[in-house]
Amino acid sequence: MYDNPLEISFLSLFTLITFFIFLIIQKFSKRIFDGKLLDNNFDKPQAFHHEEISRCGGLASIISLIIFIYLHNFFFSKIFYEYLIIGFGLFLVGFLDDLKINIKPIFRLISMMLILSASVAFFSIDIERVDLIFLNIWMKNEYFLILFVSLCFLFVINGSNLIDGFNGLLAINLLIINLVLALINMQNNLFEYLFLLIAQIIILITFLLFNFPKAKIFFGDSGSYLFGSLTALNVIYTNNFNENISSFFFCVLLSYIFFEVLFSFLRKIYQKKSPLEPDNFHLHMLVFKNINKNSRKERSNYITSIIINSSYLILILPAFFLREEVLFCKIWFSFIFIIYIYAYYKLTKKLN
Repeated sequence: MYDNPLEISFLSLFTLITFFIFLIIQKFSKRIFDGKLLDNNFDKPQAFHHEEISRCGGLASIISLIIFIYLHNFFFSKIFYEYLIIGFGLFLVGFLDDLKINIKPIFRLISMMLILSASVAFFSIDIERVDLIFLNIWMKNEYFLILFVSLCFLFVINGSNLIDGFNGLLAINLLIINLVLALINMQNNLFEYLFLLIAQIIILITFLLFNFPKAKIFFGDSGSYLFGSLTALNVIYTNNFNENISSFFFCVLLSYIFFEVLFSFLRKIYQKKSPLEPDNFHLHMLVFKNINKNSRKERSNYITSIIINSSYLILILPAFFLREEVLFCKIWFSFIFIIYIYAYYKLTKKLN
């Protein structure tokens, strides 16, 4: 049971601080960087708003995270350097795009990979075990390990960015993931790490107050890159600290993000398009288009988020209750893959 009075008081104070950070940044977003963080591009593939909305969600999140890390160090003499460096580095890459500084996607990808590989090597971040023998053998090679872990980060970060197209879609999905991770770590008495997870959950919930169902603020690329990197690190550490749990359970936990990246890449290659360019054929777009036939655009937006995240939650629950069973988690991951393909096919067919 998590009942440290000092830490509970600290988290309560942090919740209040986080709310006011979001409130102030949202209210004064038109004055921040001369309004460059306002989203007024109404013609992009996943634009559903008709008025300028702040993309300061990432900025408010990183400020909240930095305050938490340094206050935590002040009160409890523990600082999470890897979260600070990786989170801030990826935030900066996305923030440049939010500021409408035109950086080619390939250069953005290279800069992300450099930050990730350098951080993975410096902080000795590794995936201690996977339920695939050949990968365990290959990861004994230091260079392969750095490359593999960096690519895992990149998958989660880019997947987070891909699904950040509707009110609450990304934030609710990451909230579910981090709540599951928090529950696992609480059950195994990993309270120091749990404390950091709760702080991230507080930031996500606060963001949702300003983003769902009607958006007053967006994450922006800076926010999706930030929380994608933090969530990847959370999953890696939870996998390492809880040896009784199948590593394939964490694949199930990240299945929606993983399949979105995989299908997006394969779809664009098949269509002879650049995998780095955005389109509007993601699963959430297909769900939205089908709902929008009989509903207002604004309503279809947040209903799509509810439908997808409710379906996702239902699909991961069996694996959660049997998370220590390696074979079941492998089979269930494959089953979700089949469900994804079937849903994509049926939704596409209904639109034709």
